[in-house]
Amino acid sequence: MKSPVRQFELLRPRTLREALTMLHNESGLVPLAGGTDLLVLMNAGTLPRGTHRFLDLWGLDELRSIRRTLIGRRPQLVFGALTTFTDCISSRTVLRDLPILAQAAREVGGPQIQNRGTLGGNIGNASPAADSLPVLRAADTELVLSSVAGERRIPLADYFTGYRTSVRRSDELITAIEVLVPPGKQSFRKVGTRAAQAISKVVLAAIGKRIALGSVAPTVVRATSVERYLAAGGSEFETARELLTDDIHPIDDIRSTAAYRLRVAQNLLGQLPTFQR
Repeated sequence: MKSPVRQFELLRPRTLREALTMLHNESGLVPLAGGTDLLVLMNAGTLPRGTHRFLDLWGLDELRSIRRTLIGRRPQLVFGALTTFTDCISSRTVLRDLPILAQAAREVGGPQIQNRGTLGGNIGNASPAADSLPVLRAADTELVLSSVAGERRIPLADYFTGYRTSVRRSDELITAIEVLVPPGKQSFRKVGTRAAQAISKVVLAAIGKRIALGSVAPTVVRATSVERYLAAGGSEFETARELLTDDIHPIDDIRSTAAYRLRVAQNLLGQLPTFQR
């Protein structure tokens, strides 16, 4: 049943500091950025029980930026949490250093969703089907979590604790995403029900010998067995194909079957430049 709007409360901080203070002082506040996930749940009446107070972050322009630095010879991109997918698509910095992020951003819904959906929200939602997450997992990504007590940095690999769960405390916000881009060719592949505007059945991102997949486990995962094989000089696709079964754990659900997801993941793996002769 659709939830009536009158039952919700929306708090609108003017600064990040004010937002963090509200989170610290008020119980039950749910951060809200672009709203592309929460508003769908609200409209369908499927929000978690007790969810009715929201903290609107959309006006915090201090969380909108894409900056580039160098760590040694490797580029590091620092994204404000409110960076939208449209920002990623149009950024020359992203197109130069991490073009698969721009490619993934183009696969996130239509222009309306790309204009509102944010990197911080995509991460915070903690869905294993999120299109940006395999890209970020294939790179060295750290999240900056902020509270009134200060900041802490968490590797993206350690952030998710399970399906739609994470280590973020209720008084914290994701404020920045720091991405150290490894060398190597970049590839992004997504398979969904349709060619566009569809939730992924399987999504794969690769940078050099780093390979990450979504929709094949409770969280986005790295194909560590395959990566070790490639790092040791392996190049036979059939061997990598078998090793992939140790790295991913697809399930049957309303969108697909485990067998289909495994087969598609193996096929996407075979399309990587490493295995093209």
